Amino acid sequence: MKATNLTRETILWVIVFIPLVYLAVVWDSLPEQVPVHFNLKGEADGWAGKTAMIFIVLGMTALLNLILLAVPYIDPKRKLNYMGSKYHQLRFILVIFMAALALLLLHTAQSQDAFQRNALFILIGGLLIALGNYFQAVKPNYFIGIRTPWTLESEQVWRKTHRLGGILWIIGGILLILLSVLPADGLEHVLFIVIIALIVLVPTVYSFIAYRKELRQQT
Repeated sequence: MKATNLTRETILWVIVFIPLVYLAVVWDSLPEQVPVHFNLKGEADGWAGKTAMIFIVLGMTALLNLILLAVPYIDPKRKLNYMGSKYHQLRFILVIFMAALALLLLHTAQSQDAFQRNALFILIGGLLIALGNYFQAVKPNYFIGIRTPWTLESEQVWRKTHRLGGILWIIGGILLILLSVLPADGLEHVLFIVIIALIVLVPTVYSFIAYRKELRQQT
């Protein structure tokens, strides 16, 4: 393994294990039953023994990283290999997000407070901004990006859709971060659903329209 690859993998696995180290530090202060599911108000409505937190954290971080490591090898056309370092940038984005989410979950379990929806909005907003910026570098493939029947059929449609999708995801991420300052009166949940729906549906519909337009130009 090259030195650069070894350094990259070492950093990624350090990030993976940060939540586990935090879990070990706060283990004695955790209650025997910890919250593992929350309703829209951030109130716990699902509980499990604190041992379950080990498997939850491992699943959120270590398992995710292992899956991301394996994906290029199961790609039937090895298209992800052409992305080079860009693919590993995505791994960093996702692993950092899940590690931060795991830390938030552990902090909530330790403090036994309501789940901090403001922190969640900020985390998801940051993820959308990072992914929106990343979309510009994504090449056509079967695993990553806005994969509709029309983007997978045409490289030009893929490019146009990801350009639009990247802009929308960045805007959506900023809006989600702004939602974190709204009072908790229920409106923020409606706006959250609307924002997520728009940044998913608009690029999907656009890819269909762009593909049909390309077909007309070819005839």
